[in-house]
Amino acid sequence: MAILLKEPQDGDLAEVSDINVTPFIDVILVLLIIFMVAAPLSTVDVPVDLPVSNAQPRPRPDMPVFLTVKGDLSLALGNDIVPREMLQIRLDEQTHGDRAQRVFLRADGAVAYRDLMNVMNLLRDTGYLKVALVGLEDTGQAIRLGSVPSPAPASETGPARP
Repeated sequence: MAILLKEPQDGDLAEVSDINVTPFIDVILVLLIIFMVAAPLSTVDVPVDLPVSNAQPRPRPDMPVFLTVKGDLSLALGNDIVPREMLQIRLDEQTHGDRAQRVFLRADGAVAYRDLMNVMNLLRDTGYLKVALVGLEDTGQAIRLGSVPSPAPASETGPARP
């Protein structure tokens, strides 16, 4: 409660029932500053460039099976274009029915993550669970020089999870 400091006529100080908003405004301004500082930290706005990998490349098999997802979402097995409905038949021909053989999956940088996952689900549905993602080798010089990294033979992230 506040008091009025005018010259009282009866010698007694009168109480003022108005709210003193100065401390309230101070608290609101402090909270505003806290939220202005904390808000940018709570947002997730991180650009992701996934095609570069710094994983150690594993030795390349004698006859690797490369499945490529092109920018227009068409599939290529080796160098041949394959329709999605014929993928299982063509993979079985190339692997001689060995579904435990690893399939090396390459994708154009313009392919959306959802589309790449659809191809991985297609591979899983056909019975090929060992999928290695192929990327570019990160030598560290590309970032310093601003150039594109050199292609790696094949870098593996591990088997696809069912």
